[in-house]
Amino acid sequence: MQGETFLKHRLLPITTILVAILVIWYGFTYVLNAPFQRDLDRRAGVTSTAVEFFEKTMVQPKPTLPAPHQVARNVFENTFLRKVSSNRSLVYHSWVTLSSTLLGFGFGTLLGIVIAIGIIHVRSLERSLMPWIIASQTVPILAIAPMVIVVLGAINITGLVPKAMISTYLSFFPVTVGMVKGLRSPEIMHLDLMRTYSATLSQTFWKLRAPASVPYLFTSMKVAIAASLVGAIVGELPTGAVAGIGSKLLAGSYYSQTIDIWAALVAGSVLAGLLVTLVDIAARIVDRAMGGRAA
Repeated sequence: MQGETFLKHRLLPITTILVAILVIWYGFTYVLNAPFQRDLDRRAGVTSTAVEFFEKTMVQPKPTLPAPHQVARNVFENTFLRKVSSNRSLVYHSWVTLSSTLLGFGFGTLLGIVIAIGIIHVRSLERSLMPWIIASQTVPILAIAPMVIVVLGAINITGLVPKAMISTYLSFFPVTVGMVKGLRSPEIMHLDLMRTYSATLSQTFWKLRAPASVPYLFTSMKVAIAASLVGAIVGELPTGAVAGIGSKLLAGSYYSQTIDIWAALVAGSVLAGLLVTLVDIAARIVDRAMGGRAA
């Protein structure tokens, strides 16, 4: 019974969506690659049947839109068939991006928690700081990244730290908003009860506000870890980095290696999925340790 429920409500919908995406992808691959293939056939004086022409659009070395099987083959080769230290290994490039992602995520989470605590306890800080925090997220990260790189480079700070700072910029905001909501989530009755017991601000924070904010914190951390990865990739673009997912995207665009570009995007998506999953696992562990029921 449980297996039938999983098949009906989980596996079947996911498989259906995946098949639909693949069909649409192959359709757009044919449409976008067909004009170039017609030009190639015309120049070579070749006449192809409809099936042969379709097959040719699926195997172009530098297609406008690579077919799913081309991307899958590239990901497999550059993940499992190359040394981890190889400059063409997606594992190597993912690790470089992951390093700055985790550092920026750590800084962003810590900064977001500190700001949220300040906003909760200092009302004037909320009125003066919160509008600026919100306004900071309206500035495109593509405009900020080069400035951060140039400014930090002027004081000889290069390498991992500038990319981590860009990740911090993107990741601290969801943590701040989530923690503010979480720290304010206890009911008035519970806060009044703490005052009745003459609890200090510190005791109220650690025994009531902090435990109540944990679910909000982990929810915001899922958003923050994905945003941090985006920041790390964007931070690699203006630096002309030679390693990282961003560098793979740059190299692919320079040399029209569209298959490499899509493979790098897949690697980034997989990495984001793994990071969000790890945060979710950590949330479940903490929830159980705090006495929560397993879902």
